[in-house]
Amino acid sequence: MSEELVTFFKALADSNRLKIVGLLAEKPYSVEELAELLQLKPSTVSHHLSKLSEAGLVQSHAESYYSVYQLDKQMLEEKSRTMFSQAELSTVAAEVDADAYDNKVIRDYSRRDGSLKTLPSQRKKLEAILRHVVKVFDVGKRYSEKSVNKILSKYHEDTATLRRELVGAGLMKREGGGGDYWRET
Repeated sequence: MSEELVTFFKALADSNRLKIVGLLAEKPYSVEELAELLQLKPSTVSHHLSKLSEAGLVQSHAESYYSVYQLDKQMLEEKSRTMFSQAELSTVAAEVDADAYDNKVIRDYSRRDGSLKTLPSQRKKLEAILRHVVKVFDVGKRYSEKSVNKILSKYHEDTATLRRELVGAGLMKREGGGGDYWRET
């Protein structure tokens, strides 16, 4: 499916091809008519039409001596439904390492022993660090504030900030009044 998406977008990634699609959306045209309307050579228009045809956007039929092209509106609607569905677009990104940014931030802010050089001031980077740190806590297990501080001290001396940020980011929950901390997911 990703090859089909690439072909589709390449076909539309040209202003003249977009103009052709716009004209063909109104009515069918021959190569010669399109060439005159767009002030292009017929060979250039034929090239654009072949790209649009490869993508399944246009089709042609013979009328006398001419090939007449028209937009395949049904195909365009079908492609819109299938190619641009959430599921299909997600499969295109399946090969991408979703943790690449977090891993880079962790490398940049961590020492060899795993402790943090400093806490990032940028929110996005801090959130990456928090997603990394929260992994040491078992899901569903309750921890006292003292044990949370002991675990967090392996990462950074400012355990209060780390603890507060983990709760603030929704990565950990806390009972009021100095109660237990836990990770839900």
